[in-house]
Amino acid sequence: MNIRHVAQDRRALVVASLACTVACASSAPPSSTATAPRPTAAADTAKARQRPVADTVPGLPPPGFGTLRQDDVSLRLTISNLQVRATPLDESIIRLLSPDSYRAMSELKRSKSEAIAAVARRNAVRDLSLWYVSFFAVEQGETRFSPREFIITNVGRDFRPLDILPITPGFGEQRLRQNGRQDGLYVFDGQLDVQQPLTVSYETARNDSWGQMLPQIERERALVKSRASARRAP
Repeated sequence: MNIRHVAQDRRALVVASLACTVACASSAPPSSTATAPRPTAAADTAKARQRPVADTVPGLPPPGFGTLRQDDVSLRLTISNLQVRATPLDESIIRLLSPDSYRAMSELKRSKSEAIAAVARRNAVRDLSLWYVSFFAVEQGETRFSPREFIITNVGRDFRPLDILPITPGFGEQRLRQNGRQDGLYVFDGQLDVQQPLTVSYETARNDSWGQMLPQIERERALVKSRASARRAP
């Protein structure tokens, strides 16, 4: 492993920690008040630099106006003394998260961009579906987990990961210490459609509640567009 890869792994670990920290927090949408002082030119410049580059992408909600938490768009599974949490990293979903959560998830994807591109080339696919999957030990003692046992059923087929990119050190050891946690970035074929109902499974545990979560996601998408329009209004 060269110095560049070590630096990337450390950077990814920092991003994963940030994502976990902000996962359960919700932020109010940007607002303005008539009594607020006029920002200085320097403040405007600083704010512009913090704004995501892909601010406006056709068909996608603008980032920075969401209020959802990571748990609002995650699916959980529990089997024996192991808990699994899976979060889709599709832009149409993570742009509905609170600004801090969105930035953390975006940075996680950017930190693994080269490895993700390599997976696409290796499997001769153009579109990919990325998922942030965490394994938690919920009881005392060492817990084993099998990363490849995580499967998503969607659009009439079972999707197994094309590859799994470790986020936390020790992911490849496939074991959790007491109250431990390991995170991985799962890369699936892009035919997996997060806009449709799906089921995640790990060994004998299944969770098919995504279909019930889609209406809330759709409502937030409409609210995000409304907030963005109000911000742009004079």
